[in-house]
Amino acid sequence: MSRILDSGDIGRALKRIAHEIIEHNQGTSKITILGIPTRGAYLGERLGKILGEIGSPTPVGTLDITLHRDDLRLRPPRPLLETLIPSEGIEGRHVILVDDVLYSGRTIRAALDAIGEIGRPASVQLAVLVDRGHRELPIRADYVGKNIPTSSTESIKVLLSEVDGEDGVDIEAAK
Repeated sequence: MSRILDSGDIGRALKRIAHEIIEHNQGTSKITILGIPTRGAYLGERLGKILGEIGSPTPVGTLDITLHRDDLRLRPPRPLLETLIPSEGIEGRHVILVDDVLYSGRTIRAALDAIGEIGRPASVQLAVLVDRGHRELPIRADYVGKNIPTSSTESIKVLLSEVDGEDGVDIEAAK
């Protein structure tokens, strides 16, 4: 296992992403952040806090995609997580989906399906901490903390203090 991002790297990546979001959307007044549990939700909260410090307060929520996944039959059952949509909703707003790692694109496809059941945003944009390539669907991130090309036998592990007690991104070779 090798550490490829430390706590400082993650903080700098999120600040850079926040500035890119503000520039692309001409401010934060019409933005809603939806983090994909588990680690995407915590990254979304951090990103919302940074956006609030730079611009104006930004609504942050979470989006559970469990029932929209195409691999439900292949994985053991897991509990549903709570979807929390801020009071501003998503209608006519620029929704920023936040996740930790972009790999095949299937998680984001499920998130788009889940958003479609909630409302109709003006746009949906994607922010990820790590893009590791290997897309199976035509999905790309609008905001990327770090591009880390990997082989399909490697895995990326994102550690966040809220869940793991420390911040970092590790790459692991197949066992």
